[in-house]
Amino acid sequence: MQFIDRAEIEVIAGNGGDGMVAFRREKYVPAGGPAGGNGGRGGSIYLEADENLQTLLDFQYARIFKAQNGQRGGPNNCTGASGDDLMIRVPCGTVIYNRETDDIIADLTVKGDRVCIAQGGKGGLGNRHFLSNQNRAPDYALPGLEGEHFYLRLELKLIAEVGLVGLPNAGKSTLIAALSSARPKIADYPFTTLVPNLGVVKKPTGDGTVFADIPGLITGAHAGVGLGHEFLRHIERTRILVHVLDATAADPLANYRTIQAELDAYGRGLRDRPQILALNKVDAADEEWLDFLKTEFASYTNVPIFLISAVTQTGLTALLNQVWQFLEMPEIVNQSIKLTMND
Repeated sequence: MQFIDRAEIEVIAGNGGDGMVAFRREKYVPAGGPAGGNGGRGGSIYLEADENLQTLLDFQYARIFKAQNGQRGGPNNCTGASGDDLMIRVPCGTVIYNRETDDIIADLTVKGDRVCIAQGGKGGLGNRHFLSNQNRAPDYALPGLEGEHFYLRLELKLIAEVGLVGLPNAGKSTLIAALSSARPKIADYPFTTLVPNLGVVKKPTGDGTVFADIPGLITGAHAGVGLGHEFLRHIERTRILVHVLDATAADPLANYRTIQAELDAYGRGLRDRPQILALNKVDAADEEWLDFLKTEFASYTNVPIFLISAVTQTGLTALLNQVWQFLEMPEIVNQSIKLTMND
């Protein structure tokens, strides 16, 4: 399935039906008076979060959504039928923007979250409403009001508690495949991950936690360089970031600084998000080099550091135990495990 996380749509609520001009004409009812009914209400448009949807792909093919108009009022004081409301289902985590003002209208994060995005127009009043002592036979009615009309931008931000970040080819996809049932594309060249991958990792208690693996970041990602800038918003909702580093790289510390700088430049609180550092591919590095890296990183940052190998699944249990501990004690995470860097 193609992953689409942005879409632009047009929503047009239904117009209200016109009021009717009519008079009562019945035998034995002299001077029956005005009897024109009101027009029906136009249909409104709602957006609702649906946990069974994972992408905005449907909106690549259907971009204009119009609700039903209300019916015109009828004789004998009959009100016209109201237009049917239109329900549009979107994935959980969809943010709805007014495309013209760029204002956020709603953020649908939980299954069943619903918002009325365009209100249907009111029906017009029939001539019976204008009967008075001064006007015993009104011969006019009001037209129905137009429904609201908006141009919207939809952006999907994945719902995950743990985000995996790192340079291309650091081993993030291999890690999420080792921890969960996710099967992302894995290869020995950079940028094999072109879309975010989600994996559910089972806790010791039996329930699951969603991990998100986003495409590798490079210098300038926050400004549009590479692939990762398109998907940084998918880790905005995460509670913890796991920074995956290639321990066999020429300068892992420089790579670490690169990612932290990009998180800082992107903003939205990512730079201050609690982090865990995972030095990956330790199966391919010698022990002396790993001891050196641990010492270097320990003097540079106070985040927890783990030596892991996603391929051989070395150190993954200890890494997950730290993740569970962070998730179960958010107050400790927020107060004492914030990222610090020594210049």
